[in-house]
Amino acid sequence: MLVNGQWTENWQPVQAKDDKGGFVRQTSTFRNWVTPDGSAGPTGVGGFKAETGRYHLYVALICPWASRTLMARKLKGLEGVVTVSIVEPALTDQGWRFAPGADAVNGASYMHQIYTKADPAVNGRATVPVLWDKATGNLVNNESADILRMLDSGFGDLARGASLYPADLAAEIDAWNDAIYASFNNGVYRCGFATTQAAYDEAFDEVFATMDRLEHRLSDGRAYLHGDRFTETDIRTFVTLIRFDAAYHGLFKCNLRRVADYPALAAYTKRIHALPGMAETVSVDHIKRGYYSIKALNPSGIVPKGPALDYLL
Repeated sequence: MLVNGQWTENWQPVQAKDDKGGFVRQTSTFRNWVTPDGSAGPTGVGGFKAETGRYHLYVALICPWASRTLMARKLKGLEGVVTVSIVEPALTDQGWRFAPGADAVNGASYMHQIYTKADPAVNGRATVPVLWDKATGNLVNNESADILRMLDSGFGDLARGASLYPADLAAEIDAWNDAIYASFNNGVYRCGFATTQAAYDEAFDEVFATMDRLEHRLSDGRAYLHGDRFTETDIRTFVTLIRFDAAYHGLFKCNLRRVADYPALAAYTKRIHALPGMAETVSVDHIKRGYYSIKALNPSGIVPKGPALDYLL
């Protein structure tokens, strides 16, 4: 936790909770946007023009929010435009850590040093993903939803491929994104980090109600949630599904059913995993080592050998 730019205490997974003992996620604080001409985006200030080699993405392979941005980078052909650094999977007392030499841009040992370089008086958690501007030494944005969308449309002609947020599906995508985030993407965390039975029970029921709803929607044979077009809703859904059996089912006590127990969801997860470049954004080893390094939930640090995840084969 950073207080006025100083690391003040050992990393903790829960920084805030509601009056029912439920997990409350921190709000992202850096909200500038990369745009084709450098004009201001929906939030923040202007001055961040899309240019090859100017921007750097900091991610963790265990983190679903960061993996959203890795998927978009691959799908939009931006590997040669936006560079990447990956933190180590295990969470330390100082949060995300880089292996020696892994941060070739800023030379940081810990993610929180990136935040204090951007703002010496910053407060809060040092989260991933982070989009960094190498030209000005600024932290552009640390909100995964923003970064996902700017990788889709903010890099203009430097990107390729179909839009992940097509105008004719925008309203439907927004509605599904909102529903999936609250009850599923963040719902599994609300289960895992609940501090009361009531908060856990509420989150648990919402997680599986959403999985049932997703299974029903995909059971008509459609390839993706909005039909035959792959959109950002599929990215948001996939990053939770691919972690579910390996981490959330056991460590986060989301144990009513597995993805493997849902025929349509399992096939859907396999289908996305098999898309060109998508398997490269997934490391089950990092996912298991990362989540099971959370001392508050797994003080022994033992990492399970399973599951087999046969449905991906």
